[in-house]
Amino acid sequence: MFKELEFPAGCELIRGWQNADADATARLKEIFDATLAGDYDALFHQPAPTHMVHASASLNLFVLSLLSRLYGLDSAQAYKGDAKRYVRTSLMIRRLLGLPKAYLEWPVYAFTAEVLGAVMLYPEGAPPGTDPGINLINRDTWNSITTPDFSQGIPKFFDEMMAFYQDVTGLEPVLHLTAPYSLAADIYGQEPLVGALTNETEFVNEMLDHLVDKVLQPWCDHFFSKFPKGWVELSDASGSPFFIGPEKCKNVAIRSILRLKNENPWGVRVYDANYRGDYVTEAFKVERPSRRKKVVKKESTNLTFAELFDTKQSVCTDYVMRLHDDRLDLKLYHDRAMERNVPLFIGIGASQIDRNSIADLDVTKAEIQELTTQYVASVKTVAHHIAAQGYETRIPPWPGAIYFEDVSAETSMDLMEIIVGTVLRDGQLDC
Repeated sequence: MFKELEFPAGCELIRGWQNADADATARLKEIFDATLAGDYDALFHQPAPTHMVHASASLNLFVLSLLSRLYGLDSAQAYKGDAKRYVRTSLMIRRLLGLPKAYLEWPVYAFTAEVLGAVMLYPEGAPPGTDPGINLINRDTWNSITTPDFSQGIPKFFDEMMAFYQDVTGLEPVLHLTAPYSLAADIYGQEPLVGALTNETEFVNEMLDHLVDKVLQPWCDHFFSKFPKGWVELSDASGSPFFIGPEKCKNVAIRSILRLKNENPWGVRVYDANYRGDYVTEAFKVERPSRRKKVVKKESTNLTFAELFDTKQSVCTDYVMRLHDDRLDLKLYHDRAMERNVPLFIGIGASQIDRNSIADLDVTKAEIQELTTQYVASVKTVAHHIAAQGYETRIPPWPGAIYFEDVSAETSMDLMEIIVGTVLRDGQLDC
């Protein structure tokens, strides 16, 4: 133990580092030198509290910034140069931020595409991505994709990271992969895929089935042969309702994931929780006005929120997720979590806590305090309700979480302190 593990001292140290304070930078370097040497591995084996609302985060951007600024590593070195270094850095950042719940993730979209041979960009100080000007496949070559060799390259690196994560935390590892639709967008091109989705939906489904059969199902087979108690979390931002509409989300993006879930013995351990933009179910269609007519709004023929929610829950059965970009009333998700007898996760969007986007810090702090208090109360109410109804699972996702969708070196530590502090202060369950 060291003093910066006592919340909020870690946030204060990081704030000093963000502001280029020499003493804070030197102390942070000292902590991570020891971390990377394995001096604090025993710390990571301490479990998160069972009967307390969790605060958790996706922070691969933070890992990149820290390894870049403290050790001079470029994007490729930071993300795939040393498996133990990446795991230890991620886990220690969480501890310094006051997040006891261990979690491990990486630039999922880029890495899944890179395995297939996509041309990659590793920009300085930024996560990798596919080259938007060079698509891996086209209308004539999409079915040339074959099963990768999972014994080398990035799949091997994933295995090394997850094995070390499992060893150092004692937790079940999670393999993060790109879902079929988003993978197709990365290697076929976002724009051509949207065009095909509009005019040739069956072709798109055929391409997604090919990616399932040749890439994702074999990769999952490989993973579960090594980690039979692990999980596979798919990410599918491109297949979200606010990009392709609720109906296409259901009938194309989610349809292909259901093949993985329904056709394999490990399917219950596969999930996707990042479909965004439920607000589009409340959208209106606007008829093009003529010189003689006023604009007329008609209710959309898209899926209702209830229909979309049910579809999304078919690929995320163990908890309810309400992301910042969903924008609909929290009560809708709160009530459905209780109806389904599962925990509730509530997302904090990256834009909400970006220190460069804050116009008035005092006003923003007051708003985020009110919001977080509401969020914690909602997660607790759901947890108490489902426990009373016979919910027996006492491991994650129990009891629910406040989830930072992206934490980076540009996250406001003032807001981080408020959110995490509220969770720590008010998140204790009665049971």
